[in-house]
Amino acid sequence: PPPTHTITTTSAMSDTNNNTNTNSANSANSATMTAEEQQQQDGKQWAWLGLLKWSLSYTDGTSPSSPDQQPMSAQDRAFLEEVMTNGVLDENERMKVILETLTASMEVYRQTTNSSTSTGEEGSNDDDITNESMTTELSVLLLELRDIVEQIDYARAFCALQGLPFLLGCIQEQSLVPRSIRAACLGILATVCQNNPPVQLQLLELGSIRILSDLFFEESTTSTTSSMLQAKIVQAMSANVRNHDMAEHVFCQVPQATQLMEEGLGLHIAAGSNEVSSKDDALTKRTLFFLRALITADAADRTRVRQFATSIAHVADTFLQESNSPDLRELSLAFLVTLLQQKKSVNVLLGSRKARLATLGVQRIAALRADDDDDDFGAVELDYWEQLLVMLARAEPDSATTVEPVLLIGAGTPATDTLPQ
Repeated sequence: PPPTHTITTTSAMSDTNNNTNTNSANSANSATMTAEEQQQQDGKQWAWLGLLKWSLSYTDGTSPSSPDQQPMSAQDRAFLEEVMTNGVLDENERMKVILETLTASMEVYRQTTNSSTSTGEEGSNDDDITNESMTTELSVLLLELRDIVEQIDYARAFCALQGLPFLLGCIQEQSLVPRSIRAACLGILATVCQNNPPVQLQLLELGSIRILSDLFFEESTTSTTSSMLQAKIVQAMSANVRNHDMAEHVFCQVPQATQLMEEGLGLHIAAGSNEVSSKDDALTKRTLFFLRALITADAADRTRVRQFATSIAHVADTFLQESNSPDLRELSLAFLVTLLQQKKSVNVLLGSRKARLATLGVQRIAALRADDDDDDFGAVELDYWEQLLVMLARAEPDSATTVEPVLLIGAGTPATDTLPQ
């Protein structure tokens, strides 16, 4: 038994050693394969470096450089220079070209009108055709100019080129300049000054508010189809005034500011008649937008709201009816809701008008809820009506006296025995 046990133990130890050697060999082979795979993977990751080295070895990356290459010919050089010159448009130079063309065209209009006035004869058909062709060309140039000055930097560059006096002068020439050209100039004026305080200030210094307001009333008396141009005038004035505290204050000081709002909203009563004249829908919407921005501005106060109380009452009595367009009703409702939320002055919406608004609101809410059509305008209008009724129910009359803001340290000279010195 002892010898047999010794032989068995020795055999087991031999098998263990063989297994250990086999595992070591397999581990070495695995380590060797892993290193090769790692090297291949590193080579793939750095392939971009080899690609760069290969590209740098050639002239254009596709064909090797050759000693027989020739310099660029004069024709190819001229073609390349033309592409570089005409392919990149210089907006400042383009504005100069357009203004020079407009200046020359205004001279043609003036000479044509002066010659017709001096001779007492109407222009020939050839002159009419020429002026019509020139007007069409100018309309295209003015449209391009409007697209350029939409960018704030180019708008200020346009002002540096004295473009603002040109626009203000052009829109005032009712007898010389065609109506379409004046309307295009008003559109450019609105674009160049909108949300651009430096340009708005320049226009104020040029007396733009007085010029535009006078022109608004002149157009209402000179033509029965002037609402299109009046809408452009209101648009330009609104862009000049909105979001500029000084401009808002100056506009409110203009004597005809209240009348301008009333006529733009269609509240103008002709002499000897009790009928309200109908106005173009675009003029009404732009005037209402201007009124809303003016009344709900941060700098607005109770005095300003009461100054335009007649226009506010007209909006509440007229524009909320179902016969008006959905967007006009939506704009009017949003205006009245904001006015009630601010609580600067709400007396114009109280009293008998409050009862009429509540009755109309209940009817409109019932009709909108009963409407099964998936209408976005209907959903928005319903939400505004619900807000308006809630705000009307909570509205209180204006206080008799204006409450001054309370300062943290009190009013007047503080007592020396109560404050640290």
